[in-house]
Amino acid sequence: MKITDVRIGEISVPLKTPFKTALRTVNSVEDIIVEIHTDTGNVGYGEAPPTGVITGDTKGSVIGALNEHIIKSIVGMNVENFEDIMLVLDRCIIKNTSAKAAVDIALHDLYGQLYNAPLYKLLGGYRKEIITDITISVNEPEKMAKDSIDAVKRGFDTLKIKVGKEAFKDIERMKAIRNAVGHDIKLRIDANQGWKPKEAVKILRRMEEECLDVEFVEQPVAAHDIAGLKLVTDNVSIPVLADESVFSPEDALRILQDRAADFINIKLMKTGGLHNALKICSIAEIYGVECMIGCMLEAKISVNAAVHLAAAKSIITKIDLDGPALCSEDPIEGGAVFNEYKIELNNAPGLGIKKVNGIRYLS
Repeated sequence: MKITDVRIGEISVPLKTPFKTALRTVNSVEDIIVEIHTDTGNVGYGEAPPTGVITGDTKGSVIGALNEHIIKSIVGMNVENFEDIMLVLDRCIIKNTSAKAAVDIALHDLYGQLYNAPLYKLLGGYRKEIITDITISVNEPEKMAKDSIDAVKRGFDTLKIKVGKEAFKDIERMKAIRNAVGHDIKLRIDANQGWKPKEAVKILRRMEEECLDVEFVEQPVAAHDIAGLKLVTDNVSIPVLADESVFSPEDALRILQDRAADFINIKLMKTGGLHNALKICSIAEIYGVECMIGCMLEAKISVNAAVHLAAAKSIITKIDLDGPALCSEDPIEGGAVFNEYKIELNNAPGLGIKKVNGIRYLS
């Protein structure tokens, strides 16, 4: 199965409601699609959402990395020599993790097709069905409480609450939501780097005093501030999840060696794809630290790849793969079945993607 061509396209998928965090407001998913074609007629699909505020990758930089470095490095290579392709992909350009992730995902899709097996079975095959949370965008407390009630009515029993914007309001937001949904619903919060370390400690201790029953807090401080992250971890009882602080296996190792966080969040757009994500899983297993699998604002191809990873590995105990649930339509045919909170895999080879509707080819 030799790589003969790589095509690049783009899709636009409107969201049901605007997605608001401490860092940005988004109204639609705008993703780059990668198709890797082979001499056997097989096609592997990958996807990259340009998320400049987190990964530093823009639409132009993703396309540039693909056209100027990655594509010419892998065309002509054989999927059977998978490790060799992964090494070439990693070394042909530094950083540019979203572009690498799109190609990595498409290659793993082909790898599953090569052996006529669903990817999650090749990676470990731990389970076939997973349950995801859903994100509640940061807004006024009353609006967030209403959105939370609506999510519970849709069957979600775990809500990820965006905070970190106007810190003085965050406690009121959480009180409004907890009062609205009761204590049977799990609430996890994501500050998206929105607090200073001592401010985070103060806010989280107040949430503890208010008995808001927070499952964990995600990335309370700036990504580079590992000392600040550890300060928060050491001084509150609410567990801390490292997200933007962890891009590479080396980042994960440093966090775990320093005991700077209680959990690690894996996102394929940060790691550069499944190859490095699997390394982070192995490191976490050694330290006995559970992982969450998350996503950016992505359509179903790249989230589908994350689903396969989550289904394969027991160390991934927390699921935040609500990208498709936030979209108003689904242009992707095939792959995992997303039924609100429940995501179920099938036995189609690779990722099981059949077609991308509405794609506009760029090359």
